[in-house]
Amino acid sequence: MAGKPPALDNLAPLNVRQVPRKGSLSLHVADQLEALISAGSIPVGQKLPGENGLCDSFGISRTVIREAIAHLKSRGLVTTRRGVGTRVVRRTALDPMPAERIHPTTVEDILHVLELRMAIEPAVAALAATRHASEDRRRLQVTHASFIDACNEGSQAREEDYAFHRAIAEATGNPCFTMFYEQLRHCVIPRANLIDDEINPAATGKYLSRVEGEHTDIIEAILARDPQAAHERMHQHLNRARIMYAKFQNA
Repeated sequence: MAGKPPALDNLAPLNVRQVPRKGSLSLHVADQLEALISAGSIPVGQKLPGENGLCDSFGISRTVIREAIAHLKSRGLVTTRRGVGTRVVRRTALDPMPAERIHPTTVEDILHVLELRMAIEPAVAALAATRHASEDRRRLQVTHASFIDACNEGSQAREEDYAFHRAIAEATGNPCFTMFYEQLRHCVIPRANLIDDEINPAATGKYLSRVEGEHTDIIEAILARDPQAAHERMHQHLNRARIMYAKFQNA
């Protein structure tokens, strides 16, 4: 039987790129590591370099490395054990889903709203990055913290999710975007359309952990006044949801 792959001291042989100083630094790191894992360049069973090695490879701080590893863990790609390190356990990411089944009409409605949101919200996030004032900054931080607290308490965090996205609209300074959210209030968050019998409690925590990570990336880009990154992160967030709910339609 083949043994475990030898330990990696650093990622220099794999030609990783230094992290650019804009957008979400942790997501830049996580995206590169996920690409290497998916390609088999870091095989299943391989232990990643320690924090010092990863910091040297990417030219980044320990805090960012820890956030990136947490993101990979939420994707089911790696596992971390104290005193042992971080090891690759899957080549392809798990895609946690908040429900096992959804009524076809509900799926169709969710996808229609997501299509609308994808046409508007990335631009809204970009404007918020450019225009937000100090009060908007405080509101964004408060709504993001409320979402995290709700998730930690085992809630579906539907209202807190809505409040987060609405706060981004308010940060544009354009009341028309706020009205857009108010009109869609009862259907803008896909989970709000699900009935209790459709929700998968076992997967909800992992799913919301992924949403939390995406929200973090969005708010970091907005508060850094990086409209391009804010646009990209919001598009990725909504498109990931669209792809996931489309799987229910195809099933």
